Amino acid sequence: MIDFQKFDEQTKTQYLSALFAAGERGCEYAYANLNLWGRQRVAVMDDYFLLFSQFERLSIYPFPIGSGDIRPVLDAIIHDARQRGIVCRLTGLTAADTMLVEELYPGQFRFHPDRDSCDYVYDINDLSDLKGRKYQKKRNHINRFWQDHPNCTVQPITAENRSAVEKMAESWYAGKLAADPNNDYHLEKQALHRAFNHMDKLDMEGLVLEEGGSILAMTLGSRLSPDTYDIHFEKAMDYADGAYPAIAQAFAAHLRRKYPQLRFLNREDDMGIPGLRQSKLSYYPHHLVVKFWARLWEDDDED
Repeated sequence: MIDFQKFDEQTKTQYLSALFAAGERGCEYAYANLNLWGRQRVAVMDDYFLLFSQFERLSIYPFPIGSGDIRPVLDAIIHDARQRGIVCRLTGLTAADTMLVEELYPGQFRFHPDRDSCDYVYDINDLSDLKGRKYQKKRNHINRFWQDHPNCTVQPITAENRSAVEKMAESWYAGKLAADPNNDYHLEKQALHRAFNHMDKLDMEGLVLEEGGSILAMTLGSRLSPDTYDIHFEKAMDYADGAYPAIAQAFAAHLRRKYPQLRFLNREDDMGIPGLRQSKLSYYPHHLVVKFWARLWEDDDED
């Protein structure tokens, strides 16, 4: 079997170099996400980074990142899945990746579009400025927020306020669970807790809207590529109407000032949730990161 291991500092540096050179990839490849969600391991083979991800009972292989001949790498993944007795499921494939896999393994894989996992990518200037008629409602919503909260300030998340931000997140989850006890926020709560505990190690940063000692909204993100920043978390209290678009615009403007080379903000996927999809579309994405997943035909009898 492939010797998958936890990331260490050396592997992190090498991985980020390969990821930044790889072109656009989905948010699941962000270094922070690889350390926040589920059980993720990495191996290096022939200038490729192989990932093995486990979420509860599901085991998957995100498509390898690297350069050179990928056939031996994919052969190793197929063999690894057989040795583990699991389905060989590749995820995060682009359209070009599917064509490459089909060329290397004609008729051996079946491919599925994964609309629910498509990332929404926005022009950073659009979200910073919200110019034009299409953003009129957003501007109105934000203006009302600042009118209703004239003493609210935008602050970075720091070691000093981190515990207050985490308490705000706990309150947010408690409110959502009270409204709908069937909602399952276990994995997300765990991921956000890890983010608060390891922000510096994961190169994460964020902002809050603070008013009179209360946190009205928070957001956290990290760099995904030289020109793209990934927004991992965004929460706002329901009683603070307009806090969501206000924190989104504030973070976009902050990132544009801090990183002039950024062009895009990846606000991740909608998980197939209708309300979340509508919300993400209302910000008029520049494009979607379209993803596919694939599995060997021979594994059809394994499920």
